[in-house]
Amino acid sequence: MLKIAFDPIYAHPLPEGHRFPMLKYELIPGQLLHEGVITPDNLFSPQPVSEEIVLWTHDRAYWEQLRDLTLPPKEQRRIGFPLSARLVERELRIAQGTIDGCHYAMEYGIAFNVAGGTHHAGSNWGEGFCLLNDQAIAANYLLKKGLAKSILIIDLDVHQGNGTAEIFEHTPAVFTFSMHGDKNFPFRKERSDLDVPLADDTDGETFLKILTETLPKLITEQKPDFIFYLSGVDILATDKLGKLKVSIADCKARDQFVLSQCKLHNIPVQVSMGGGYSTDIRDIVEAHCNTYRVANDLYF
Repeated sequence: MLKIAFDPIYAHPLPEGHRFPMLKYELIPGQLLHEGVITPDNLFSPQPVSEEIVLWTHDRAYWEQLRDLTLPPKEQRRIGFPLSARLVERELRIAQGTIDGCHYAMEYGIAFNVAGGTHHAGSNWGEGFCLLNDQAIAANYLLKKGLAKSILIIDLDVHQGNGTAEIFEHTPAVFTFSMHGDKNFPFRKERSDLDVPLADDTDGETFLKILTETLPKLITEQKPDFIFYLSGVDILATDKLGKLKVSIADCKARDQFVLSQCKLHNIPVQVSMGGGYSTDIRDIVEAHCNTYRVANDLYF
């Protein structure tokens, strides 16, 4: 069964200027339910992750400033959201949704989080609308619990997974692969185990060529027993922040290739949705829904 973490808090209203991107968190499951790709049984609502698990990834001082709503204004501006208890709870539920998704992926091969992909959050900072790094928290959870020994994080959001790279810089059991816009945010990059910077206006054909030449080698070399996939759709040509020229069809082909590689090698994969900022919300929802459609066709 395709299991998908979703909670109404994912679409929690934010100050003016931030509400539009949040609409997708309700529209994606709504569209999939409408099409019959999923039923309500596919959706689950996660609880907040525990403080103990958060501290396996994030520094205590940073976490306590989030928890107690005492993060300095300068650090809040770096995140891009004004801090609130509701926002912190949202991040805790997203992180637990990704952890729960790992268990479902081990059972069914794949699982999703409608939100997540908060890859700009480092061990002691938040940035770019990310407070806690859901896939990093889940990866450390798997290692701590002895559920995985070798993890590959595939980050195909248009922005480098700088927080993820920093968190796992000295963790050989986690290999971080980020393929992203070279001249895009974050402008101070961290060092992933493998970074593939892309020039502005890179088209879908070029994107797919690089990916298909890179990913199979990585899987062969790293031999992961678990994969995290960050499937941001801000690579689209229609994206306001992306700077690439990838079509919706090529974005779908990207997902088809990544997920088919996971299935081919029988490696469980947890998928978090990442960014998407096209002017027309329909482009965002369609591209994200394609990831679920591909997974449903491949696995179920």
